[in-house]
Amino acid sequence: MKRPRKRASSVAVIDIGSNSVRLVVYEAMARSLVTIFNEKALCGLGREVQSTGLLAPDAVAKALTSLRRFRALCRIQKVGRVYAIATAACRDASNGADFIAKAERICGVPIEILSGPREAKLSALGVVSGIHNPDGIVGDLGGGSLELIDVHGNRVRSGVTLPLGSLALQDLSHKSLKRAGRIVRNDLVDVAQLKAGRGRTFYAVGGTWRALARIHIVQSGYPLRVMHGYSIPAADALDFARRLRRLVAANMLANIEIVADARRPLLTYAALVLEHIIQVAKPKTIVFSTFGVREGLLYEMLPQPERARDGLICAAQTLNGLLSRSARHAEELIGWTDRLVRVVKLRETDEDRRLRHAACLLSDIGWRVHPDHRGEETLSLITNGNFGSISHQGRAFVALSVFYRYAGLSEENEPPALVRELVLPAMDERARVLGAAFRVAHLISAARTGVLPATHFRSRGRKLMLVFEHQMVDLVADRVGSRFKQLARLIGRSGSILRR
Repeated sequence: MKRPRKRASSVAVIDIGSNSVRLVVYEAMARSLVTIFNEKALCGLGREVQSTGLLAPDAVAKALTSLRRFRALCRIQKVGRVYAIATAACRDASNGADFIAKAERICGVPIEILSGPREAKLSALGVVSGIHNPDGIVGDLGGGSLELIDVHGNRVRSGVTLPLGSLALQDLSHKSLKRAGRIVRNDLVDVAQLKAGRGRTFYAVGGTWRALARIHIVQSGYPLRVMHGYSIPAADALDFARRLRRLVAANMLANIEIVADARRPLLTYAALVLEHIIQVAKPKTIVFSTFGVREGLLYEMLPQPERARDGLICAAQTLNGLLSRSARHAEELIGWTDRLVRVVKLRETDEDRRLRHAACLLSDIGWRVHPDHRGEETLSLITNGNFGSISHQGRAFVALSVFYRYAGLSEENEPPALVRELVLPAMDERARVLGAAFRVAHLISAARTGVLPATHFRSRGRKLMLVFEHQMVDLVADRVGSRFKQLARLIGRSGSILRR
């Protein structure tokens, strides 16, 4: 008997932007999105819209060719659902409707032409989905427009759209940076959304701003190559934007290899807009987000209970299920470390707790790697992981905790200094404590369920005890005792093992 064909669970978004046309395929519609395919074509649909009112014919031809490929890619990947959106160039051009009609026939799905406020809202929802408890102003810089919107937690206010996208600004100014500066200054000076940004965070969304972040990362020697969550003090970002504009003017970035050829001429306009935003809004920090309109579109479709879940914990649970020996054991480890923290009265903030829980879920993901390399491999996997809702400092803490679990705590096996520099000394000490706890827990249980719940912590004065219930006493050994004593020393206690 032939089995019924299983319906595909993957979901794709075709994003027809003013500069790029992109296809992103996600493994499933979920709180923590996992990208399985991502391709863009820099078509430049919006490069002449401000001056001619039209999408350029060659850009239209290139975009339609890309859409034919994207549709074929969705077919061969058996994508379950495809959503398509279009932004500023298509809504502003007089021939935009004709292009969209042709694009819909190719894609085989309706294309939503986003209004400015709608685009701003989806950008903000993307940041909500990818940044834990955001508080500040979201700025999405595309080729045709700039969207600005206030976000606090999961609350999104009304947004504004301005014709300050990199291509639009290049077109409006006739490639004159002096004229572009006047346009940006006049358009931003009285924007209410920016006035509320003082002392808060500015979340920079969009490919050209990500290119700026990539340049800053390389030039500063920063240890991670992760764009999402990359953070720069606003004063430093202002200096960098000004310096970048000078370098571009002197043609000293013409051959920079980390930025696509078609995007390089737009860097100076993106830097110019960022410079004026910082001057008007006076934010404290600039944070770059790779989560934007596409992720916001899918986040909006999730049921409310799913939207309310912690994106980091969801991502860690997914990796735990895929890579660990036992997903349930990791959940038991969370409870075990909860009891340890409670008994020894370790001080934790809510953020400390969620990072500890994420580290528990990821504590066994390196078991298939050769024992000599588990520490360094898991350190790289976590610090460079493709997930959100965690800062770079948080990534380093979680990665160090799992590194210490695998590599041990001796001076001969220290993690790379560049990663340790991402966290404060107190966070590194907490990572060492957590890594030591993992070393005890995994040695006791061999990553099998039912063992950790049968062990308990007791504290008496400066003494910390690990108590084994009767059915588990045969697991006690000298190695278990020495590791537990090491954990107790890190907490400032003496340690001993008891049999109930």
